Amino acid sequence: MLNLIEVFDAMRLDLPTGHVVWTGLTGTRTALKRDGFEIDPKRPAYCPGEWLDERGYLDSELARAHPRPWGI
Repeated sequence: MLNLIEVFDAMRLDLPTGHVVWTGLTGTRTALKRDGFEIDPKRPAYCPGEWLDERGYLDSELARAHPRPWGI
């Protein structure tokens, strides 16, 4: 059985435009809240726990190296 972990995109407010934008990071709810990012709770994704680094963020190179039936 896969050890799937719920992850979210890290979002921040772009001051010049006033829009919320993606930072390029994806991580666990705990990691994002700890580091002061906003999340979009309507758009969770799931990844194997082995794809997360020690900080709770998705290791994108590891994720790209393994085919998967779900999207990140």
